[in-house]
Amino acid sequence: MLRLTELRLPLDHPPEALKEAIRARLDIAPDALEHFTVFRRGHDARRRSAIILVYTVDCAVKEEAAVLARYRAAHPKDPHVTIAPDMRWTPPVADGVALAGKPGYLRPVVIGAGPCGFMAALTLAQMGLRPIVLERGKVVRERTVDTFALWRKGVLTPESNVQFGEGGAGTFSDGKLYSQVRDPRFLGRRVLEEFVKAGAPEEILYLAHPHIGTFRLVSMVEHIRAEIEAAGGEYRFGTRVDGLVLEEGTQRVKGVRTAEGEVIATDHVVMAVGHSARDTFAMLQQAGVQMQAKPFSIGVRIEHPQSVIDTAQFGPSAGNPLLGAAEYRLVHHASNGRGVYSFCMCPGGTVVAATSEEGQVVTNGMSQYSRAERNANSGMVVDLRPGEDYPDDPLAGMAFQRHWERKAFEAGGRSYKAPAQRVGDFLAGRPSTTLGAVVPSYKPGVTPADLSTCLPDFAVAALREALPLFDRKLKGFAMEDAVMTGVETRTSSPLRIPRGADGQSLSTPGLYPAGEGAGYAGGILSAGIDGIRIAEAVALGLAGKTVEGLGL
Repeated sequence: MLRLTELRLPLDHPPEALKEAIRARLDIAPDALEHFTVFRRGHDARRRSAIILVYTVDCAVKEEAAVLARYRAAHPKDPHVTIAPDMRWTPPVADGVALAGKPGYLRPVVIGAGPCGFMAALTLAQMGLRPIVLERGKVVRERTVDTFALWRKGVLTPESNVQFGEGGAGTFSDGKLYSQVRDPRFLGRRVLEEFVKAGAPEEILYLAHPHIGTFRLVSMVEHIRAEIEAAGGEYRFGTRVDGLVLEEGTQRVKGVRTAEGEVIATDHVVMAVGHSARDTFAMLQQAGVQMQAKPFSIGVRIEHPQSVIDTAQFGPSAGNPLLGAAEYRLVHHASNGRGVYSFCMCPGGTVVAATSEEGQVVTNGMSQYSRAERNANSGMVVDLRPGEDYPDDPLAGMAFQRHWERKAFEAGGRSYKAPAQRVGDFLAGRPSTTLGAVVPSYKPGVTPADLSTCLPDFAVAALREALPLFDRKLKGFAMEDAVMTGVETRTSSPLRIPRGADGQSLSTPGLYPAGEGAGYAGGILSAGIDGIRIAEAVALGLAGKTVEGLGL
């Protein structure tokens, strides 16, 4: 197979144009092209009046070696025709079933059933290693009911919400499936293929910026759970891990202790909790697990009419189904030294209540597969620095988050309503008393307020400087009636659990920190990739083999 990149065609090209472009690139006769598949399709909208679709394709041609040699001879410096790489995943342990059948075998434990946890568990199960998955929250359907209770009635269930439960925080998000992590082994492709097997649309395999949306994620994680269980894995919901059982003198993991007091013996624990598992991090610190403070960000959610963003990005092509709802990425380096950037942009979506603790307000963004809601929303956040904005202690970032989340709860009226402010009022430095043409989507509702009471002064200053500049890049961004809703505090984990090249904690052998909560991922796809890597490391550890080349 040959891989061709940068095949550029007009947005409205006819179906046969892609075949013709392949033949023209390779200078081959029509019958020499046997078949092809689209590996990736993106778009170039730098000229809004002439948006271009950009393809990467894998194709089979007759006399492939001769065609490639001829092309390289004619275009010696052109990198856009290569041999398509082998993207198949090979299990690092082929005899997992036999290994798991030996007397005294202790099953690996995976803590957390988010994207990292379920991909780690799936990988272990497919190798025959029969993992046990411990999830503090509920199965995804029951969790959805509890989450809607907060959104519709202002009733919070601390162990079952946007943050906790099957599927992780990504279940109630835009379902973005792209990442900027280095992935030389194409593990991201494997994640996407497993998602398609579980019911995700096949287009996620080739779209440059694929997404699923919440409703499809719900059924998808159920299918993955069923596959894990069919392969010998086990799920235990409503099971919070409150302690590690450690070997005296070595700090080696010998088991985990649940909140009910049960001890589950194991030598291999995948710690795949999310970034909001604050009590778990406190437990790990008490157990002597090495952790370190990590930068994260704080800010708000900003909403505009999706039509404004579509027109600003796509001009006359706004609304074209091949383009879908427009996205954006914005970055500004403020004069006070702070970085301001858009985060987790959700086209055609809603702002959602994402707290996991009582008396606090946290926002996040979500959208369905259709991305058909009226508003676009995005985090608009400012970077934070351990040792400068809060003490350089592993748990200090969580205390910082809680402080501003409580401020938002108070400003919203102490009922889980969120404080909201018109952009025009925010820029003018006055509280909002009413909202305008942009109707905020946050449920259970918003209270017009002054967001400067819910954010550090340096963040307020950086945002006020950035918004007018973003308006120059994206017309309408600083429109008077755009709505800002606070606060966005959980952009990423505020700490990292250092691990070695074998995937294990530097201080606690047998503990495998993984995913967002441990500081090694930033979204569904990167978390899934990390889950596969860690599962491979666990499998090799169980088999007594050396861990090499896993990218840990």
